[in-house]
Amino acid sequence: MPDHRALTDPAIPPWRRACALAWPVAVQQLLGLAVGLSDRWIAGHAGAPAAEQLALQAAQTTCFGLSWMIGTIGVLAAAGVSAIVARETGRGDATGPVRAVHQGLLIALVAGVAGMAGGLIGLDRLLAALQLDGAAGRLGGEFLAVTFALLPLQLLGSTAVAALAAAGDTRTPLRIALGTTLVNLPLAWIGFHGIGGRPGLGFVGIAWGSGIAQALGTLVVLACLVRGRAGLRLTAAGLRPDWALIRRILRISVPAAVESLSMVAGQLLFLAAVNGLGDAARAGHGIALGWESVAETLGLACAIAAGPLVGQNLGAGRPDEARRCGLATLGVAALGMSLAGIFLFVFATPLFRFYCPGEAQDPIVAVGVPVLRLAAFSMPALAACHVLGAGLRGAGDTRYPLLVTWLGFFLVRLPLTWLLSRGLVGTPWGDVSGAGLGLYGCWMAMQIDLWARGGLLLARFLGGRWQSIRV
Repeated sequence: MPDHRALTDPAIPPWRRACALAWPVAVQQLLGLAVGLSDRWIAGHAGAPAAEQLALQAAQTTCFGLSWMIGTIGVLAAAGVSAIVARETGRGDATGPVRAVHQGLLIALVAGVAGMAGGLIGLDRLLAALQLDGAAGRLGGEFLAVTFALLPLQLLGSTAVAALAAAGDTRTPLRIALGTTLVNLPLAWIGFHGIGGRPGLGFVGIAWGSGIAQALGTLVVLACLVRGRAGLRLTAAGLRPDWALIRRILRISVPAAVESLSMVAGQLLFLAAVNGLGDAARAGHGIALGWESVAETLGLACAIAAGPLVGQNLGAGRPDEARRCGLATLGVAALGMSLAGIFLFVFATPLFRFYCPGEAQDPIVAVGVPVLRLAAFSMPALAACHVLGAGLRGAGDTRYPLLVTWLGFFLVRLPLTWLLSRGLVGTPWGDVSGAGLGLYGCWMAMQIDLWARGGLLLARFLGGRWQSIRV
């Protein structure tokens, strides 16, 4: 397992340090994708009548997207904890990272309980705002109620995993993810179909299977911290609130949390635009996102590696080495994701047929295959968004990524989504003729946004102002 000395050793090529941290995360991401793909396969092969099948897969698209968005609330603790743990570890401080982990878990618990309460109370209004109604709305409401109920445990787990990664340990979370995957896959199947002659719960059974497995993973990672991992040990005495340290964490985390919430708001508006195109577009959007996530795996893994590499080298007083590591990590991610994008382009149709085997699902394939092929052209930009955004946050520079997110989503993606997808768009200045490209127009807007944000983040990282930020 790499320690902070290996992560800050200039004799080791930066790309090797990036790969040493990233490969366990990439495998962990693939395990999570295996769960998501399995869940989508279960729903896609439910054998329901055509209209009910479309509603089921449309609900799944919204729920899976929302589940990811809801989980991003955890950045309220994870961003600040990661930056401080990485800096203090690179500096050689043994007590600072431990104190930060305790306070981060307290923040995660409060955020989780607040998110759970707000989500359950406002669930009906949320579904209405997303234009998810009828059978799809009913199924989505049942699924999301489970997701919100288990949110506190999810945020505690994600904060603990972020702290371990910042300390240089990405292998312990991998082992835990392997165990939760082995539990999740059969639980989701049983939850949907039932067992031993007892009927399953249908779509909401998938939520319970995933939720229970994730809760068990959280309990295991917390138990690992109680026993001690990567220099981090969890104790009851350490959970006493330290308001000065909490403010320090929040000073870093709040802009990152606002960025995440802004991204969630933008994604929800984007999803509402997609949902307004009908069940076929909803389902096609979700399946395309699922396969795009496979190509995105290495970028997300490299993003988790970029934070500790940048933060620990800054803590060790090596800003130039931090820059080299960030750019090398970007190169690894961009290369791997581009190769995966080529695969998606070539095999788009059979990938869609994996989830849509019947003629009743031909409308999903017709709208989904073109957008999946379109996504192949933005893989380098998506890699930059993930890796450089994480690198800047690892340095404590959380305000600039926030501004980039606002620009990309609200000034680029959303206006273009409506103009490119609709035939006629109402504005305060009158109706405007749109391109009428449907789901393809939505994804064109997404790709333009990714290139704009990726370019701005690259310019910031090359500029180097983040190297002098104090955390």
